[in-house]
Amino acid sequence: MDFSNYPFTVTERFVRYAKIDTQSDPLSPSCPSTEKQKNLSRLLVEELKAMGIQDAELDEHGYVYATVPSNTSKQVPVLCFCSHVDTSPDCSGTNVNPVIHKAYKGNDIVLPNDTTQVIRFSEHPALAAQIGNDIVTADGTTLLGADNKAGVAEIMDAAHYLMTHPEVKHGAIRILFTPDEEIGRGADKVNIKKLGAQFGYTMDGETLGHIENETFSADAVSIVIKGFPTHPGFAKDKMQHAIKIGAEIINRIPKDKTPETTEKKQPFIHPTSFNGGLEQVELKFIIRAFDTATLLALEEELRQITLSVLSGYDKCSYAFNVTEQYRNMKDVLDTCPHVVDYAVEAVKRTGVTPVLSSIRGGTDGSRLSFMGLPCPNIYAGEHAFHSKQEWVSVQDMQKAVETIVHLVRIWEERA
Repeated sequence: MDFSNYPFTVTERFVRYAKIDTQSDPLSPSCPSTEKQKNLSRLLVEELKAMGIQDAELDEHGYVYATVPSNTSKQVPVLCFCSHVDTSPDCSGTNVNPVIHKAYKGNDIVLPNDTTQVIRFSEHPALAAQIGNDIVTADGTTLLGADNKAGVAEIMDAAHYLMTHPEVKHGAIRILFTPDEEIGRGADKVNIKKLGAQFGYTMDGETLGHIENETFSADAVSIVIKGFPTHPGFAKDKMQHAIKIGAEIINRIPKDKTPETTEKKQPFIHPTSFNGGLEQVELKFIIRAFDTATLLALEEELRQITLSVLSGYDKCSYAFNVTEQYRNMKDVLDTCPHVVDYAVEAVKRTGVTPVLSSIRGGTDGSRLSFMGLPCPNIYAGEHAFHSKQEWVSVQDMQKAVETIVHLVRIWEERA
């Protein structure tokens, strides 16, 4: 397949999509958590239909489903390509103003509307591979939204390519755009039966050429501490302060088991919120490890810390609750290694060296894999996500489009 004369639409699409505020809200119980996510989803449905994909639809929960029809006589497994439309609540996604920095020269990138925001070459080693490329950033006042609108734009451009190049043979391809991935709910309302795919790929990774076949396993922990309040003027030998008890629990977490001190495949315990007062507090944690046994051991360690602290407070009580979030998708992918192997081959066909890697986090693919859709993660080119210094390369997004097209061709060839 020759892409040398193909007028990629991925950058133009990405810039348009990035301007639409789709920030999700972890405090909202609805699905999607914010109605504004549907503004982008509705646009995507319109654009898919304009390509000739007539079954494109937006359901009541904010999920987009669509099909690029098969154009081969072979019986090819139905594939799904998935990205999420929401952006992180960690940083503002309102009034995003994408800026394209042409022919990057290896310099620090000063963002125009807040010059204190500088994407420093020395702090972003991935920039070394971008010399001569075009870099897209926000203007310094918001995140960019490349996580995951780069993936959305790549899937859309790949669909456009396939609809306009019938000589590229492929089986049926299901497109899935989800809401609320950034708050851990991206797969909550996916209708797997309706989706009707056998294997999938999320386009939600970072560096060019990287394929992620392994994620953390993840749980959330809530610890509610009930203290013993008294008037502070008469508190001696009586008051048992819930806030101080909670602080003592956090302070006893081993310093080598926190996100600040861990990397690669090292696990961690991470406090995410602390709410309440003298009488009662709730501490929330996320626990992460690449294998479930280690995950459970960390949870037990946190439970024992809590028991140890509470043993010194005879008038207090606690509740310790664990909620499963997702599990390492490698457990599923190891049962069907060709799913990853074909992705590796697709990256090679674009002229890029593939790299298998692990995610210190999760994707929709983590949940989807355990819902019956084995689903590794392919690079989308996004970097420094969830921050005002987020950036993505135009050329990396174009290579991701090529990767998708090569991948569907490989599945047809091997059928």
